Amino acid sequence: MRDLPLPTLPFSDLRPSEASRRSLPVAPQGDAVAPSRARFHVGWARSEEEVRQAQRLRYRVFVEEMGARLSVPKHAPVGHDVDIFDPFCEHLLVRLMDADGQPGEVIGTYRVLTPEAARRAGGLYTETEFDLTRLRSLRPRMVELGRSCVHPEHRNGGAIMALWGALTEFMVRNDLDTMIGCASISMRDGGHYAASIWKQLEDRHMADIEWQVRPRLPLPVDELRQDLTVEPPPLIKGYLRCGARVLGRPAWDPDFNTADLPMMMRINDLPARYRRHFLGGDL
Repeated sequence: MRDLPLPTLPFSDLRPSEASRRSLPVAPQGDAVAPSRARFHVGWARSEEEVRQAQRLRYRVFVEEMGARLSVPKHAPVGHDVDIFDPFCEHLLVRLMDADGQPGEVIGTYRVLTPEAARRAGGLYTETEFDLTRLRSLRPRMVELGRSCVHPEHRNGGAIMALWGALTEFMVRNDLDTMIGCASISMRDGGHYAASIWKQLEDRHMADIEWQVRPRLPLPVDELRQDLTVEPPPLIKGYLRCGARVLGRPAWDPDFNTADLPMMMRINDLPARYRRHFLGGDL
């Protein structure tokens, strides 16, 4: 397995369309995001340097901002968040358009592990935290989303909506229907916030029992406060608005000092307004 990520296109017969490299407005009309004239350019990384740009943003957010302790492969460059799954993933980038209408710095990213790439990688990152046995039947059309982050100056909703639009178009074009991944919750308060979020979501947003999974290192929610009046992080709230479901109890990730919720979002569960925005009402 390679230590350093290399350009991963072509997509093992998966191809993003021109639509996935378009410039997008900040959000669909009617969504509660801050007013902005900023526009975003969304595209897939086509070179090692573009992957490096995503990894530098991830380092800034996860290490410098959140205090994560990374275990990076040998020879990984300083100031980059790199792991062994990166060489197998497709990296989606959102850039802020500059004054001349040209794509500028990377201000948001997702990485995507397709079914074929997961077979080459020997599994999913999520499997390091959860037993995914019950999802076996979904895997031929299931992708894993991970390492999502947005620059702190651009967290008004526009960048993440631009990323989601490109992801949804990619899924539909390639006959994929399920997205899974870990949604992280800070544990800077010792875990009480995360346990209280879990309690809220357990009551209202759980997946059917047939899809529920088990954490390998569970967050000890029964030893933590679960009665705090708190709001889920914006990313989790966004997933829930798009019809996502929680697959089980949170895992504890000591390296990132987070509680990780396993979540699943299916294309057929997208509410009508998001289908119209992302797909032009084609579904």
